[in-house]
Amino acid sequence: MITVKAQYDGRVLIPQEPVDLPTGCELEIAISPAAAADGDASGSTLSRLAKIADRFPANPDLATDLAAQHDHYLYGAPKRQ
Repeated sequence: MITVKAQYDGRVLIPQEPVDLPTGCELEIAISPAAAADGDASGSTLSRLAKIADRFPANPDLATDLAAQHDHYLYGAPKRQ
């Protein structure tokens, strides 16, 4: 038996890592929800995303006007006033 961790997107189960099975292989799946790593599986998507973002340090070299001036930083357009 193989144990695969997956997420359900509302229509399909998406494995969190590659699964070595032939295409078209029929499976019998027993589903049991995993315990949430952060203890709150019922949180909104935005709150879960914020918790993930908190794991990464801020970049002190990042421009403070990056969102407002994204065309300048991405495409070299002149900065807007």
